[in-house]
Order: sequence, then structure tokens, then C-alpha cells
Amino acid sequence: MAGEAKSRVSLITILDFIGTYVFALEGAMTAASHGLDLLGLMVLAFATAVGGGILRDLLIGAVPPNAVRDWRYGLIAFAGAGSVFCFYPFVREIPAGLIVMLDAAGLSLFAVAGVEKALEYGIHPFIAILMGGLTGVGGGTLRDVLLAQVPAVLRTDIYAAAALFGAMIVAAGLSLKLPRLPVTICGAVFCFLLRMVSVWRHWNLPRLLH
Repeated sequence: MAGEAKSRVSLITILDFIGTYVFALEGAMTAASHGLDLLGLMVLAFATAVGGGILRDLLIGAVPPNAVRDWRYGLIAFAGAGSVFCFYPFVREIPAGLIVMLDAAGLSLFAVAGVEKALEYGIHPFIAILMGGLTGVGGGTLRDVLLAQVPAVLRTDIYAAAALFGAMIVAAGLSLKLPRLPVTICGAVFCFLLRMVSVWRHWNLPRLLH
């Protein structure tokens, strides 16, 4: 039982670390495209990478949040910003499609990690799904607010919905006592594919007509 609990924590941590670096890169690249200096890159990379996780942890009572308690999150976020700053001539040549893929990958990893952590803290599955979505989109929302923009999650193609659907798969699978790793992979892959297909096909949620 202890070994199983340890493996669950390790899986969540690994997903968190990978998602943190991916979102840090994305946040730093956005900062660079807006002409911010090194400090600006660091701030936006950190906010994008750990903002959603901090909000999730505060809401589910996991305090202090992982990003505050574990110095590795900050280090990974700043490493992402440093990568963009040091190699920007190469980074700015990255195709837009690859950036969208990186963002979708970070969204997927954070969504499944978020719902799993919420479930670990005894949160009801319905709310845990919302926490998964919040983990995925919270950092990007904070980034856009710092840049004085309407958050992309409120105006872009299917984004938060993809995170929620991925989290829903994980919550449903774990509630049915299915193996954790396959369920986690399925949730992440579904979220990633839904996000990518929505960009490709220009899918959007319904809007009010003016």
C-alpha cells in the first residue's frame, strides 16, 4: 500500500515537473515576443509554469503549495526562462505549430496531474475535474493578466474544455478502480488530441450572436 501511494506521488510529481518546464518555455517565449527584459522573462515564465498549480493547491488545502515548498519548481521555471533568453535566436525560429503542440502538451500534463492531486486530497471527483482544468489554464490566465490581455482561455479555440475532458477521463477511470498509469495516459492523450484537432479544425464553443 505504501509503495502504491509512493508511486502515485512520483507520477504526479513527474507530470508536474515536465508540465512546469513546458509552460515556462511558453511563458518566456510570450514575454520575449512582447519585448520584456530578463526579469520579465523570469516573472512570466514562473507565473505561467506554476500559477495554476499554486491556485489548485490553495483551493484543495495543500499548503504551502508545492511551488513554494519545493524549490525544484522554481528552478525548473527559471531554467525554462533561461533557455529562451540564452537561445532566443534559435527559439524565435520555432514554427508556430510546434509552439501550439508544446502548449497543448503542457495543458495535458497539468490537467491530469491536477485532477489526480485533488483526488489524493479527498476532493469530490466533480470538483477534482475542475481543479484539473484550473491547473491547466491557471498559469496562462495569470500570464495574460500580467500582459494586460483578455485571457486566451476566454477567447481561443477549445482550450479549457480540452483540459476538463482530459481530467474527466482520469477521474472516471480512477473512480472505476482502473489502473492508474493507463488512465493517466489516456486522459493526457485525449486532452492533447482534442486541443490539437480544435486548432486544426478551428473548433470553438458556442457564442452569443450580436
